Amino acid sequence: MKLFAGRLFPLFATALLLIFATSVHAAPIAQQLVQESTVEKVLKNGVLRVGMDTFQPWAMKDKNGKFIGFEIDVATRLANDMGVKVEFVPTAWSGIIPALLTGKFDVIIGGMGILPKRALKVNFTQPYDFSGMSIVAHRKKADGFSSLSDFNKPDVQIAAKLGTSAVIAAKKYLPNATLRLFENETQTYQELRNGNVHAVVASAPRPAFEALQYPETLFLPIKGTFTKEPIGFALRKGDPDSLAFFNSWITGVWLEGWLKERHEYWFETRDWADQVE
Repeated sequence: MKLFAGRLFPLFATALLLIFATSVHAAPIAQQLVQESTVEKVLKNGVLRVGMDTFQPWAMKDKNGKFIGFEIDVATRLANDMGVKVEFVPTAWSGIIPALLTGKFDVIIGGMGILPKRALKVNFTQPYDFSGMSIVAHRKKADGFSSLSDFNKPDVQIAAKLGTSAVIAAKKYLPNATLRLFENETQTYQELRNGNVHAVVASAPRPAFEALQYPETLFLPIKGTFTKEPIGFALRKGDPDSLAFFNSWITGVWLEGWLKERHEYWFETRDWADQVE
């Protein structure tokens, strides 16, 4: 028995040394991760750089050229709670994730749906909002259309903004339709009003707003949305501290009722419409 215990002691001592060595090396690594986190850099620089693109009413310019919208409110409140300034970095949606990964800005707060394909490249926070796709159509070109199946034909042209969830939804639910992609969201609706496409697929509530604004030309063939997707902040991988902070912040303002109040203002009213250029 003593002989067996004697043989075990060196192994036990070696295990203790390995544990000690690992903990000694782990501490500096953990400290380095904290120091290099996005949140720490933002606090040090005093500026939160937010990547976004214009989607009404998520983010848009008012008549004075200032950004307004739901996402603008969210990012501004976040920066204020952090005690820093906010800097908006307008970026084409099709290239917004690569721009985040190269450090052009700190976080994407732009109505980005949490999708598996995107989650392979970035980390998402918990949802702070939910969105869905809807469809608005041209009265003459889509006369008599009342279901998605009516639009799912090769001779039907659907417009969507490049790089958005609308493209994914259109390909999934309207695989037989002819999809036309545009870099600018405004252009998709211009093409629709001009009668160059049958319909536009986009995040609610913009399609409904367009139908209300141009009732003689446009209509909603389907009420409400035909998809539902969670919306989250997107940040670079390998940053658990920033992810934890953003999640905590979202929980706090959600329980406070502030997110719900801002969502209702921007998505369920048109009180802001006269501010837009």
